[in-house]
Amino acid sequence: MSNPDPPTTTAPAFIPLEANPELMTTLLTNLGMSPTLALHDVYSLTDPDLLSFIPRPAYALLLVFPITPTYESHRLAEDSLLPDHVPTPDYPVIWFRQTIRNACGLMGLLHAIANSPAEFITPDSDLDRIVKTALPLDTIGRARLLETEESLARAHRTAAERGDTAAPEATDEVDLHYVAFVKGRDGGLWEMDGRRKGPIRRGELEGEEDVLSEKGLVLGARKFLEREGGDLRFSAVALARGYD
Repeated sequence: MSNPDPPTTTAPAFIPLEANPELMTTLLTNLGMSPTLALHDVYSLTDPDLLSFIPRPAYALLLVFPITPTYESHRLAEDSLLPDHVPTPDYPVIWFRQTIRNACGLMGLLHAIANSPAEFITPDSDLDRIVKTALPLDTIGRARLLETEESLARAHRTAAERGDTAAPEATDEVDLHYVAFVKGRDGGLWEMDGRRKGPIRRGELEGEEDVLSEKGLVLGARKFLEREGGDLRFSAVALARGYD
């Protein structure tokens, strides 16, 4: 896909979501995530002391990064070699294509919680219903489900409007993007991005290794930092158990 972004004139649009762990936690909890989980700021992807403050295991890492010409060149080259994803109910991860403008934060959160252990989704909640409905659908069906799911739009709008900084308009062009890294049921580290052709398996995580383990970071988020050199427009949050 040379331009994977939803069309500016016809696609639904959301207010861009701030990388605010408290708001993200509230958003997912309102949808049906277990209150035992929370999003946590990740202050460093290289300093073991700072990483040690995050409860483990970490079930997902959400990286916010700039969409630069360097990144787009990498994406185009890699995607040209990848087949279009064909989802099946027994696939190691559940992936959604992003067809809602400026919804990459919400997509990252959905990829994070949908690929966490099932006991962290409250039965019969909106989140439980969305995941179970999406599982047998194809890529287009899953995208349409998210476009028409009012509970998602409502939860996202409430969170986006309560950020610490002034919220952009839903139709604004934004050059920062979210990608999620999760550990699949097959033990793999998976890169989950609705702008790509599908989920990408980056390598194997052994035993207790999680997305914030040294191997998980080397295979995943640190690749983004290495590619962009001195660009400092990166931030990250992790999904793990809360401190309480």
